[in-house]
Amino acid sequence: MGTSPDKRPNPAWQDRVRDRVLSAFAVLVLLLMLAVGLQVACSALDINPLVRFQQELPVLGRAITLNSLLDLQWHLLAVIGLLPAWLVWLADRHIRVDFLYAGRSPRTRALIDLVGHAVFAAPFLLLCLPAAWDFPARAFRFGEGSANDGLNDLFLIKAVLPLGLAALCVVLIIDSVRLTVRIWRRR
Repeated sequence: MGTSPDKRPNPAWQDRVRDRVLSAFAVLVLLLMLAVGLQVACSALDINPLVRFQQELPVLGRAITLNSLLDLQWHLLAVIGLLPAWLVWLADRHIRVDFLYAGRSPRTRALIDLVGHAVFAAPFLLLCLPAAWDFPARAFRFGEGSANDGLNDLFLIKAVLPLGLAALCVVLIIDSVRLTVRIWRRR
């Protein structure tokens, strides 16, 4: 796990940008925790809805209810899980199987990574990405919203899936090119 010892360090500005983006996702984790706590407290106190609005608001609808808090939790979890994945991969901070990596030369490590990309990541993305594009489009066409006074405009959260997968696909291509160059230079 962690960074490959043979990998060149990122310039300082890249590290700062990565850290700021990941800090923004950390704020979303705090918001998720707040939503969970608020939902538990309101449920225990039998408070529902929490707030009503005179007119329908985008995403929220006419009220913030226990169901909207539950929907918000799932939505935040999807954003927190999917969107920063490309950044973690690009920074080489993802998990790998150490026993395959330990004691290997930088060229062999690059080859293991490239094979892993081709065998696991590429097929997964090739299967999931085409289907993911229709997911938010269909929700938008049908005006899909959550049932029982949950959140509206579900196409917004469903758009996170193709965005996250597309970002992973771009990073897969960038990393595969980088690994191929590393393998060929070490011959």
